[in-house]
Amino acid sequence: MIKVTVNGRSVNLDDGATLLDAAREADVHIPTLCYYPRLPSHAVCRLCLVNVSSENKPQPACKTKAKNGDIVETDTKELIEYRKADAQWLLARHPNDCIRCEVNGSCQFQNLISEYQLEDRWEKLPRGSEEHPEHQLTDHTSPSIWRDISKCIECGLCADACGEPGQQQNIIGFAEHGSGRIPVTVFDQPLSETKCISCGQCTLVCPVGALIETPHWHDVLHTLDAHRRVSAVQVAPATRVAISEEFGMKPGTVSTGRMINALRQIGFDYVFDTNFAADLTIMEEGTEFLTRIKHQKNLPLFTSCCPGWVNWVELNRPDLLPHLSTTKSPQQMHGALTKRGAFARSLGAEFESGETEPYVVSIMPCTAKKDEAARPGVSDDVDRVLTTRELARMIKARGISFNALPDDGEFDNPLGESTGAAQIFGASGGVMEAVVRTATHLIDKENTQPLEWQQLRGVNIGVKCAEIPGIGKIAICNGIAAAQRMLENDDWRDEFVAIEVMACVGGCLGGGGEPKSMDPQILEKRMHAIYEIDKNSTRRRSYENQDVQKLYATELGSPNSEKAHHLLHTHYAPRNSKRLLLMQFLDCVDRRDTETITKLFHPDATWSTASPFGDVQGLSNIQMLIKEKLPPRKYGPQYARHQMASAADIEDLTVITPTGEHCRFDVEVATLSAGNTSKTVIKKLIREVL
Repeated sequence: MIKVTVNGRSVNLDDGATLLDAAREADVHIPTLCYYPRLPSHAVCRLCLVNVSSENKPQPACKTKAKNGDIVETDTKELIEYRKADAQWLLARHPNDCIRCEVNGSCQFQNLISEYQLEDRWEKLPRGSEEHPEHQLTDHTSPSIWRDISKCIECGLCADACGEPGQQQNIIGFAEHGSGRIPVTVFDQPLSETKCISCGQCTLVCPVGALIETPHWHDVLHTLDAHRRVSAVQVAPATRVAISEEFGMKPGTVSTGRMINALRQIGFDYVFDTNFAADLTIMEEGTEFLTRIKHQKNLPLFTSCCPGWVNWVELNRPDLLPHLSTTKSPQQMHGALTKRGAFARSLGAEFESGETEPYVVSIMPCTAKKDEAARPGVSDDVDRVLTTRELARMIKARGISFNALPDDGEFDNPLGESTGAAQIFGASGGVMEAVVRTATHLIDKENTQPLEWQQLRGVNIGVKCAEIPGIGKIAICNGIAAAQRMLENDDWRDEFVAIEVMACVGGCLGGGGEPKSMDPQILEKRMHAIYEIDKNSTRRRSYENQDVQKLYATELGSPNSEKAHHLLHTHYAPRNSKRLLLMQFLDCVDRRDTETITKLFHPDATWSTASPFGDVQGLSNIQMLIKEKLPPRKYGPQYARHQMASAADIEDLTVITPTGEHCRFDVEVATLSAGNTSKTVIKKLIREVL
C-alpha cells in the first residue's frame, strides 16, 4: 500500500495505482477525454495534468503512477487555465452541431465546454489533410455504425477498442501527423466494405459523437406518434439491467417494471420480453446440439446468438460456417413469431390474410443487432433495432421521469413469459449454461448435474471450460479476441463438443449499445444483477417455460421440426460470395425490393428465369419484372420466403421456393469500380428447376 495526498485529502492505494486513481479515491474530479478504464492510457488529451511533488512539471494523471508520499494538486490557477486553453483548441476543430448531435447531453466534450463556459477563441480549423482528400469525414454506409470524424477529438480510444488492446479487429487506425492526424478505416474504405463486425465497441468508448450507433429512434417515435400501425416492442435481458444507469441510478439496478411502463408511455401497444425467444432458442439449439452429438457431425457446435461473432465467421473463417448453430438469435426468433405466428393472426382479419403486419421494434444492448435485422433470410422480421442508449434518448425526448415510474410493469403474454435461463443470456457464458441446463434434461441427467455452472461465469477475458458427463467438454470465449486466439490452431476441433462465443467482453452486458460508463467494475455489477434475477426466478430451465411448451403443442410440433426450421432457423454465406449475392437477390424478390436490386446487378445483367417470363435482359427489366409482374407480396403469416436448401454449404446454390419447389442457380459475377472502391455484382443469373 502507498499513501498519497490529493488536494489535502489523504488516501491509501495499491501499488501500481495512477494519480487518477488517487484523485477518484479522494473524491476529487479531474476532467478526462482520452481515458477509458479497460483500455491503456496514452495521455493524449492532456486535460488531466496535475502538479505532483515528486515531479518538476505537470504530469498526466491517467498515466502517471502514484508514489508513496506524493502530494498532488489538481486545481491550481495555472492548471485550470491550461485545461481551458486545451479545450478551446479542441473546440476550434469541432463543429458547433450539438443541438442535432446524437450524443447531445451525454457528450464528455460538451460537458467540459459547458462546465468552463468556454467560447470560440480561434477560427474553425478544417479536419483532415489537403494532401489526402480521400479521408472521408462522414460515413453512413454501415447498418450499425455511423462515423462523423469532423467531431473527432483524436483521443485514440476507438483505435484501441478496435485494435490490439481491445477487439483485435484493427479496422480503425490513425493516418497523417500533426494537425492532419485523423482516424481512418483500412485503406479509407467505407465501413460497410471493411471487415468490421459491427460490435460497436468503438461507439461505446467514443467520448463525443464521432462514432455512434446508426440511429433508429427518431423513426420509431414518428411511427408511434402516427399510430397507424399496431406496434410491438421486445426487450433484451441486458437492457433492463443497464438502462437505470442512463438516469443516474446505481449500476446493477434492475428496472424491468419501470422500463415496461416507460415503453407503454412512449406509445407501444404491446411490450414483450426477448427472453421468451431465448428460452425457445435453447429448445432449438439444445436439440440441434444433441442431434449433432448423436451423429458426430459438424462438432463442435458454435452458438449463433451473437451477430458480431457470426459476422466475424462469415468475413474471416467461412470454413467454420457448418459449425454454427442454425438457430436464429432470440431477437430474430421473436420478430418472426410476432409477425408470422399466432400473435399476428390474433390481431384481426387483415393481419391473418397478409394485408398488413405489426410494427416490430427490438431494444438491444448491441449495435450488431441492427446489422443482423437486415440479413437476407431474416430481414423485415424486425422493423427497427434500438440500443439501450437510444431507448434512454426516447424516454428523455418524451419528458418521461424514469426514476419516478413505478417498478410494477409486466410484459404482455404469450410472448413475454421467460425463465431464469433466458435471463442469463445477457452474460458471457450464459447461453452455454442455459444450453447445458436443458441438454442434461433432454438426456435424463439433470438430477445429477448442477443448476449453476460457476466455471462458465465471470468477466475475465479468455476461454473458460467445463465438462458435461456423458456429453463432453464445452467452452466459452469471452470476447472476439479470445475466440481468435483459440482458433489459431485446430486443437478445439477435438477438445470441445460445443463453444459459445460472445464478441464483446462480458457478453451483451458489455455490448456496444449499452450505457457508457467509467466504472471499472461496471461489468461485474451488471453481471451480478443478471444472475440475481436468475437466482430468484421460479423457473430456471428453458423447457419449464409453459408458453414455449404451448407453442410447440399448438404450432411447431417439436424442437427442430420442419415448421420450427422454417420459422426459427437461418442460413449463412461467406461475404463477397456468389451464395451471398444469391441470398440477397432472393431476399429482394421476397420483399419486392427493387431499390436494393440495383446494388446487386450489373446494368447489363441477364436473368434466366426458367419460367414463362423467359430470359430477362438488363437491370431495369429485372426491376420491372419484380415490381409489376410478380404477385404483390403478402405480410405477416402469409409472407412467403425462399430458403437455401443447405444452411452453410458454401458451394450449394440450391434453393427451396415458397411453394416447396427445388431449384438450382448458377451465378456469374462481374466487378464494378467507382473511385477507389469496387464491388462484385451479378452479371448473369441462371435458374434451373430440379
